[in-house]
Amino acid sequence: MTELSVPEALGGLELLTVEEMSAADRAAAAAGIPVETLMDNAGAAVAAAILARFAPRPVAVLCGPGNNGGDGFVVARRLAARGWAVTVAAARPPADYAGAAGLHGARWRGPTVGLEPRALDGARLVVDALFGAGLNRPVDGAAAALLRAVARARLPVVAIDVPSGVHGDTGAVHGIAIPACLTVSFFRAKPGHVLLPGRGLCGELVIGDIGIPARVLDAIRPRIRLNAPALWRARLPRARLDGHKYARGHLLVFGGPMTGAARLAARGGRRIGAGLVTIACAPANAAVYAADQPGTIVRAIAGRTRGEAPETGLAALLADRRFNALVLGPGAGPGAATRRLVETALGFGRASVLDADGLTAFAGAPAQLAAAIAGPTVLTPHAGEFARVFGSAGDAPIARVRAAAQAVGATVLLKGAATVIAHPDGAVVINANAPPWLASAGAGDVLAGFVGGLLAQGMAPLEAAAAAAWLHGEAARRIGIGLIAEDLPEILPKVLRSLDEPE
Repeated sequence: MTELSVPEALGGLELLTVEEMSAADRAAAAAGIPVETLMDNAGAAVAAAILARFAPRPVAVLCGPGNNGGDGFVVARRLAARGWAVTVAAARPPADYAGAAGLHGARWRGPTVGLEPRALDGARLVVDALFGAGLNRPVDGAAAALLRAVARARLPVVAIDVPSGVHGDTGAVHGIAIPACLTVSFFRAKPGHVLLPGRGLCGELVIGDIGIPARVLDAIRPRIRLNAPALWRARLPRARLDGHKYARGHLLVFGGPMTGAARLAARGGRRIGAGLVTIACAPANAAVYAADQPGTIVRAIAGRTRGEAPETGLAALLADRRFNALVLGPGAGPGAATRRLVETALGFGRASVLDADGLTAFAGAPAQLAAAIAGPTVLTPHAGEFARVFGSAGDAPIARVRAAAQAVGATVLLKGAATVIAHPDGAVVINANAPPWLASAGAGDVLAGFVGGLLAQGMAPLEAAAAAAWLHGEAARRIGIGLIAEDLPEILPKVLRSLDEPE
């Protein structure tokens, strides 16, 4: 998986799309930095990263037909100047390259062959400068054959910008892409560096400074960011000396017949700082909930055993405005009854988290879900739940999650190895710190409780979702292999304390 050191190694938390990066290049050129200088700086950054990690060895630099190939010529020249044995495999004769790539191609005086497997003879390292992040067609022909030869030879690969074939906006693979042990990109990371499958192909990710001034971002106004405490730490709720439990919010979790899910959500809400947490449930389930956590309040609400629908009792409970945040759906059970209950609860306009069965109750009915939402709301689907409500996110998760958030007027958090969080205004946060062992039953219920607990304390939906996702992933990282969902709330206090420690 990609190693991400945030924010220093990435220059900043902004993730630039391919078009936004092109705009940054144009802005730098307009500010008087020639394209050939940016290209020289890019190649120098790649060469420096290689020299810092590898002893001298024979290297094959694979240069594609465009500017990525130009970067490759600079890398080849700089490594050769340090005494490395370098062979360039080029898509065309160096003299035939256009623009800045042609200028740097003309400066390469070493051995050059075509894009053919013999370029790898004797090589112990490969620099992949074939195609950059904007490639929108499958890698084919001689380039694909050469990449397959690299894979067969099991040679270490350093990729420039992205591994060839990976799209910078989506992380999707066009045709073929082979894993790199190191990827060097420039100025800012791209979404494709942190979204799968691209993230799994990048190896270590380094963002090189090539001289583009940070002020160009003022005009670009990027809307996608990598999640990190710098985004939300200043607004994370803190206990006050003059505070009390109601000042920290009262979270209400609806507890369905599958009691484990709501109990995990309640525990998560309590650990993240909600002043009080109540589980509302049918009388038949009240004893199970009451026996679990003595610090969680349990309120039995009217159910079918008394001839009334559960939403009737929930509505009566929500007449008390001290319940300022809700978690709806974990363990609620599928079907129309859950949908009626969710519609009733959302109608009160309280800050809400909608998860699990509370989401799938609206399968294929996003317009009806949008109509039910009356207050600040966060949806927390996994991929299957998202597909049932909105259709598959496919290879374009950012676009699909952003569209879903806009369609329902709520923040949408699509859970996964790279969690995509979108606000209705188009802002997107990608969370990439979740370790693979976090994929464990009940972990999503804890996350719903984390989000609900932050909403109860007054945090805005996008920031609450981003903070909860990062804290969830960091807690899992600290626990390590063998994690079960119950572990997550218990280690959270240590994670929260670490945010206040001096760096």
